[in-house]
Amino acid sequence: METLDPTAEWRFLSEHYRQMSDNELLALARQNSELTDVAQRTLASEISGRGLKLQPEEPPVPPEPAPQLDPSYDEDRELVEIRTVWSLSDALQLQRLLDGAGIPFFMGPEKATSADAVISNFANGVSVQIMRVGVPWTRQLLQYYTPENDPAPKPQEELIDLSVRCPKCHSEEVIFARLIAEPAAATDKAQPKFEWTCDSCGHRWEDDGIVEE
Repeated sequence: METLDPTAEWRFLSEHYRQMSDNELLALARQNSELTDVAQRTLASEISGRGLKLQPEEPPVPPEPAPQLDPSYDEDRELVEIRTVWSLSDALQLQRLLDGAGIPFFMGPEKATSADAVISNFANGVSVQIMRVGVPWTRQLLQYYTPENDPAPKPQEELIDLSVRCPKCHSEEVIFARLIAEPAAATDKAQPKFEWTCDSCGHRWEDDGIVEE
């Protein structure tokens, strides 16, 4: 390609820039370092002649840091298996029970939060997990779970014989107080809060986090 002399280049660019819109000129000006010296001067002249001002780009907003969970509750947030489901219908039945009690759950290795989102093969069995802190309530819920496709149902006690410990004194004499309602401003993704009391030392605490394995 033949290289234009500076005068011919200036004439060509002057006509080219005159045909560009204001936004196009400003966008090109932000790439000024990639232009030749003649192109930079010609572009600056056209922008000045139109009375345009190049506004500095706003710096990107840094993402909010992830909330830090209290490590003293890590054991209570541990995910534990409560059942293995062998069909979509059984998974949906268990989901309705857990949703009704406000207990978060995860299905399969993909940790799906709904039965319809499970991509694993139900014929091979799909594990259903909750965090350890929700086990006491789940014991009661599973009394109403009646699977239709369970080839070898396990005793309820065998699956969820797990204790909740006090984060202060580590006693297992823990009393589940109540499920605390979320504030009105909470989004649909907010997790329910569980309130606990240690019968040994009297310590009270709440927990609403989930930690993946």
